Amino acid sequence: MVTELPEFIANHRRLLVLTGAGCSTDSGIPDYRDADGQWKRTPPVTFQAFMGQAATRQRYWARSLVGWPRFGLAHPNTTHHALAALEADGRVELLLTQNVDCLHQRAGSQTVIDLHGRLDQVRCMDCEQRSPRDVLQQRLLQANPGWAELEAAIAPDGDADLETDFSGFAVPACEHCGGILKPDVVFFGENVPRERVAAVHSHLQRADAVLVVGSSLMVYSGFRFVDAAAKAGLPVAAVNMGRTRADALLSLKVEMPCAQALAFLLDGTKTQ
Repeated sequence: MVTELPEFIANHRRLLVLTGAGCSTDSGIPDYRDADGQWKRTPPVTFQAFMGQAATRQRYWARSLVGWPRFGLAHPNTTHHALAALEADGRVELLLTQNVDCLHQRAGSQTVIDLHGRLDQVRCMDCEQRSPRDVLQQRLLQANPGWAELEAAIAPDGDADLETDFSGFAVPACEHCGGILKPDVVFFGENVPRERVAAVHSHLQRADAVLVVGSSLMVYSGFRFVDAAAKAGLPVAAVNMGRTRADALLSLKVEMPCAQALAFLLDGTKTQ
């Protein structure tokens, strides 16, 4: 395994790299699933519940108020820097990430598609106005004094593992039209925008292999691209601790922490 991954990368010059939550755990952002691909925690909020229930929005934004400061201060780790170095070496056709933390971009990756959107932006579901999450944080703090002092562990989606009475929490509306504000990310039960999916498939047609890093691929939105690659005859390698949904499709699987498996990309060893 130690030499197979460098050989795989060396033998394929146009990689479509698909990353998941395992890339960001070393940055202090928890992942979702255990080694068997099962949920470690209560599954994230669904699109239908968020849009249909004011109480769900109160709970989500209250937990987000508490968790956002630590999420926003997360820094790229060795995995992010290694993949940025691989792109700088001209080996990456596309970096497709299921993460919403923008840490790949902060590490220097440029050809990135955020499959599930970006948590640092907020979208109005009525007028489609986008605004920075930091701006909403100030509005949340002003409308809900005292909530910032609550202590809770950070959760994967930038919120916090907070359980309390949320009924008095004030959720700001869109300043432009009064509509519902939602993180500009794809919730469970919500579809990835079609143009985003089409863009990934266009890149996939130009790739000569797929490298999965830190994803169990249990969510179909990411798995479908690996499935399409395998059906097109492209080799697929995965770096992931534990089971993935695509195990039967893999040409190579490396069960090591992402940073350890990719460290060779930063140690001066060049892919040929």
